[in-house]
Amino acid sequence: MHLAQLNIAKAKYALEAPEIKEFVDNLEPVNNTAETSDGFIWRLKDENGDATSIQAFSDPNIIVNMSVWQSPDALKNFMFRTHHRDFLRRKKEWFDVIPEDSYVLWWVPIGHIPSIEEAVHKLEYLRDNGDTPAAFTFKSNFSSEEFIADNG
Repeated sequence: MHLAQLNIAKAKYALEAPEIKEFVDNLEPVNNTAETSDGFIWRLKDENGDATSIQAFSDPNIIVNMSVWQSPDALKNFMFRTHHRDFLRRKKEWFDVIPEDSYVLWWVPIGHIPSIEEAVHKLEYLRDNGDTPAAFTFKSNFSSEEFIADNG
């Protein structure tokens, strides 16, 4: 099994605004780092090479990021041991706090590319049910074996 993730952020500014320019200007290099990281499988992107134009929620200020990784450790290594970490530390400059869960992890069969609808459903499931083997956060980090046992 591989690990899928969706995370969302609510931009404080239009993506063309000078206040968020540094974030936008670094999308390509950070995405390139993801794609060359050990354990990277796939990421959602539009014709511009990122996912900022993909509208998954009614609020147009919510942007999405979705990807698939070989393991939770591979995703964590990218998130916390690359240049990506510097942008995580500064997210409050560019994004509003979302009071509900803003990311979700779930297991997918090898070769499966999740749809944005599937990802939104997983986030809503997590918000409604808390961490379960079907949709979880790094706090619980359910293994693929637990997912299989729960769904087998």
